[in-house]
Amino acid sequence: MNLTRNTHQAHKTNSAFRMSCSVSRDIRATPEKVWSLLTNAARFPEWNTTVTRIGGTIALGERLAIQVPVAPKRTFKPRVVAFTPNREMQWSDGVMPMFGGVRTFTLTPQDEGITTFTITEVFTGVMLPMIKGSLPDFGPVFETYAADLTRAAEAKS
Repeated sequence: MNLTRNTHQAHKTNSAFRMSCSVSRDIRATPEKVWSLLTNAARFPEWNTTVTRIGGTIALGERLAIQVPVAPKRTFKPRVVAFTPNREMQWSDGVMPMFGGVRTFTLTPQDEGITTFTITEVFTGVMLPMIKGSLPDFGPVFETYAADLTRAAEAKS
């Protein structure tokens, strides 16, 4: 089977007050299986090498405490602001209009048991021009994230 929607490399955009990074990948698993991985905070580090720990519950309105290897001394605290099971979830952090980031996870069912997973991060705000140089390159992180999720979701249970 030819999985044509895989864009293993990140797609990035960058302007004065908006910066984004996105990766899509086709996964041979149902949206339900992929969703179960994406929403189980306690087990995240078991399959995702880009996350050291997630504290909290991944559910609408909840605040998370995320630790990542690329910034081991920081704890990111996004809030889950959108949550449609097996379809889409958004995490938001920051104080707008100064600076904010929104991470969107989208699951799109395809034929033959394939799910297209897309992860997108968008940063906006009047302080972005001053901050963007200190932000990590999300491309390799998202590429690894998608590869880790694919391996976990496609593994035999």
